[in-house]
Amino acid sequence: MKNSSLLGLSRRERELISYFSANEKITINSDDVIKIRHCSRSTVNQILSRLAQKGWLQRVRHGVYSIVPLSSITTTPIIEEVWPLAVNLFEPAYISGWSAAEHWDLTEQIFNSLSLVTQKPQRKSVQIINGIKFRVRVLKKKYFFGTKTLWFGSNQVEVADPSKLIIDIMDMPDFGGGGRHSIDIVKAYWNSELNNPEQILEYAIKYRRGTVMKRLGFLSEKFNAPVSKKWLQKCRSYQSAGISNLDPNSPGRGKISSKWNLRINIPL
Repeated sequence: MKNSSLLGLSRRERELISYFSANEKITINSDDVIKIRHCSRSTVNQILSRLAQKGWLQRVRHGVYSIVPLSSITTTPIIEEVWPLAVNLFEPAYISGWSAAEHWDLTEQIFNSLSLVTQKPQRKSVQIINGIKFRVRVLKKKYFFGTKTLWFGSNQVEVADPSKLIIDIMDMPDFGGGGRHSIDIVKAYWNSELNNPEQILEYAIKYRRGTVMKRLGFLSEKFNAPVSKKWLQKCRSYQSAGISNLDPNSPGRGKISSKWNLRINIPL
């Protein structure tokens, strides 16, 4: 039961909390309340603020709240389901990067933040909301493909499938935890039953970034991936001109693979 220090609710406040709880609403804002209460925005903001003061709502960010679980003994509980919250805050969004790698068991490393992709412009790529650290990457709608649907109660969350995860971190190795860790994820992918040569090549072509083809082709060949010569040739046919770095965040020094137009600037 809630701590006795949490104040009680009026009938209308109980109705609001009951409605959003029954619908398993992850976050609530003024627009959500206006849809069912048909009152002014200033009035709604007062209602939300009052519910937060009473301990029934928890402020997540400006104008956005989450319902405090009935079992909570504090007004600032740890949010149990971070993924639904993340996707809700940054929608349209999907989980990718190191968080998707953790989900698919492609890494044993534990990260203290959640990585996701959104279409919504962001001022900062790293954000801390309600004590939760988010690593946010912004991509256009055309890059939103190759996801799987997970359900948390009635809340839907999209997560990059294993092949799309690899494409995302080949485009931005830092999103996979850095160049060295992203390489380890690629190796784990090819050594797992999750690898899908045709699918990942299809995704890479659809992604339309030559540097992705270079990194994907080079590492697939390096790790003796179960791919054909024709598959590797296909990668080469889409690679961009000029020399790219295997890890864009490491110094531009190292041997160059003339086959892949790639500078190996990180230990393998």
